[in-house]
Amino acid sequence: MERHNKLVSVWINEADQWHKKPLHLRILQMLYKEGLAGGTVVRAVAGFTSTGGVYSTSLVDAGGKLPLVVQFVDTEENVARVLPLLREMAQGRLITLQDIEIVG
Repeated sequence: MERHNKLVSVWINEADQWHKKPLHLRILQMLYKEGLAGGTVVRAVAGFTSTGGVYSTSLVDAGGKLPLVVQFVDTEENVARVLPLLREMAQGRLITLQDIEIVG
């Protein structure tokens, strides 16, 4: 059975915080509390943004600026429900939303 859902990606970095805790963990905690299906944080080995230089794991100390991507998949309704809080938590960060089809 094919199901249509949304994939949300939140582009942040290691140093981002929400109420003095790592933002990526706070986002996952919020998603869990809200009953979403699941979420994952992916740590990049290198990356850059328009406001900073290129950072890489090959640097001795990247200063907590390596990119992280928080991703989750759920129904359109569940995504719409958590999106306002997600926007508040990740102000000024890139949040993308894609239609996806789950086939397995």
